[in-house]
Parts: sequence; structure tokens; C-alpha cells
Amino acid sequence: MRAVVQRVSEASVSVDGETVGAIASGFVVLLGVGGDDNQDDVNWMAAKIAGLRVFEDSEGKMNLDLREVKAAVLVVSQFTLFGDCRKGRRPSFVSAARPEKADALYQSFAAELRGLGIPVETGRFQTHMNVQLVNDGPVTLMLDSKKSF
Repeated sequence: MRAVVQRVSEASVSVDGETVGAIASGFVVLLGVGGDDNQDDVNWMAAKIAGLRVFEDSEGKMNLDLREVKAAVLVVSQFTLFGDCRKGRRPSFVSAARPEKADALYQSFAAELRGLGIPVETGRFQTHMNVQLVNDGPVTLMLDSKKSF
């Protein structure tokens, strides 16, 4: 499972002009699910993101996590994080999970974050989405559950 995590002061996602998810401060998580991912990857990724200490404390140091600053997460499905661009000019997506599996793990990831006490909004799986965000910092991190163990 791969994620691009961006700290934001606000963000929203829309489908066909309709806003389907929006947050004030927190994270936008672009989440890609790989073909060999499972619930262990979901659990690891949710715990890692929930615990990232990248919000400023009273001394201006990145020392606080989502819960401590009462922030939210906007999760957007992003299979293109598994695009392999090493050969040719068109990415190959053979490492990405099939849609049924990807959707189940994507939904499980959102539920896991909610279970950790974090407000979560989502995009709409397998649709063309427009994501708007205001980077805060900017702070952008890349996580890969397969590089964690």
C-alpha cells in the first residue's frame, strides 16, 4: 500500500461538480492499493498516518499528530501510485490491485482511521475526481507499507 500524505489547511474532492468530501486542516491522503496488499498493510498505514507528528506545537516544532490538533483526513483513491514508468512512455499498472480488492481495502483504511478517532472524508472510488487543496508548509510525505517491515 502506498500513500502520498499532504498536510493541508483545507481540501475537497468533487465528482461531476458535486463535492463528495471536504475537510479543513489535516491531511489529504492519496492512497494506492497494490495487488499483494492485505489488512496488515491497512492497519500499518492507518496507524502510521494517524501518528505522524507533523503539526506545529506551541514552540513551532513539528511535534503534534492529527488527534492532538483535532484535524481530519481526506482519503482519495489513487491507483496510479502503482504506475511503473521504467519502460516506455506509458505507465504499466499491473502491480495495482484489481478494483474489487482495492475498493475493499480503501474502505477498510478509512474505517481504520475513523476507529482511531480521526474524522475522515473520502472521494468516490473508481470515478474521475477533481481534488482541490491548499498545501500547508508544504509538508508532503510518501509512505509504502512494504518498506516498513
